[in-house]
Amino acid sequence: MLRFYTAGESHGQALLAFISGLPASLPVDVAFINHELHRRQLGYGRGGRQRIEKDRADIFAGVRHGKTIGAPVALRIENRDWANWENSLPVEESAQSVGKERKLVAPRPGHADLAGSQKFNFHDARYILERASARETAARVAAGAFAKLLLRELGTEIASHTIRVGHFALERGASWEEIRAISGELESPLRCVDADLQEKMKAEVDAALKAGNTVGGIFEVVAHNVPVGLGSHAQWNEKLDGLLAQAVMSIQAVKAVEIGAGVAGAGSYGSEVQDEISYDRDAKRFSRSSNRAGGVEGGITNGQDIVVRGYLKPISTLRRALGTADMVTKEPVQAAYERSDWCVVPAAGVAGEAMVALVLADAFLQKFGGDSLAEMRRNFDNYARQIDEF
Repeated sequence: MLRFYTAGESHGQALLAFISGLPASLPVDVAFINHELHRRQLGYGRGGRQRIEKDRADIFAGVRHGKTIGAPVALRIENRDWANWENSLPVEESAQSVGKERKLVAPRPGHADLAGSQKFNFHDARYILERASARETAARVAAGAFAKLLLRELGTEIASHTIRVGHFALERGASWEEIRAISGELESPLRCVDADLQEKMKAEVDAALKAGNTVGGIFEVVAHNVPVGLGSHAQWNEKLDGLLAQAVMSIQAVKAVEIGAGVAGAGSYGSEVQDEISYDRDAKRFSRSSNRAGGVEGGITNGQDIVVRGYLKPISTLRRALGTADMVTKEPVQAAYERSDWCVVPAAGVAGEAMVALVLADAFLQKFGGDSLAEMRRNFDNYARQIDEF
């Protein structure tokens, strides 16, 4: 099984990621991993932090001579902003830190500040917000890049695009070719396949900034060329759609997850929702008339593209602060302001890609096993022949 963990705080020394379960001899493209980290930092509506950080992954375990060795992989992403916080968040008690703690006692509505402080019995939300920050997704994206490298060896690709920012939404479907192209377009401000709509989205972001507000939206992640049979119907915690929903929901500010046409399907009749099946005798394979199921039926992949959407609420840090209560005095005050973004939909899409990749890579490993990439590929090829002969 593929497991990964992250560690580190938003303004700490570094973010760390640990990945175990990768097969030996997987080629590791460090430039690709750093490219993924760069994609996460882009997007219209990002704040000043992105001008400070130039995220790069330093791998210090599990990779030798450009390939995995079957051991856990460990990597580190430096926080350049640590230089401005070293006296505020020292590891050891220090005389230099006295009076420089940067305590936060005015919790932000919608953030983990108050609930986390109550849970851990801190009258200072600093320790909560440092870990709850979406800065943590940089470590996820680095881990997800390893998962993408494994999936790529077996023919599966993953991309994302923006389908809503605020009040403006893409009202048509997008082809895999369109999504793949815009997902890799570094100059696209919001990674929307419709250029005219993207300009309206940009205006929405500008309006939010001018008003001291933030704006949410929806990103869509698509996994292309996924084989039939990942996941299972047999147990609730083996259903792939459930695993995907949990993974994407775990991304900061995501408050809803949709697979396929799940939301529209809830207001439709069954005859309008199901994907009818046919068999092509010349090609000797089954096909479906549409993909409203989003590539997963009964918790099992059906061979179509997996389509997952993450619904982002507007992030909780507002320049025009909302009302709150001081955790120490209990008096009404304005919520604290931390340097922040005001639109993160494209960046969240990259984090969504990473989480989908990690879930799928784990499903591949459970299905095909293999201590080395060569063994895993043999198992995969044998299974592919079984599906072709069905």
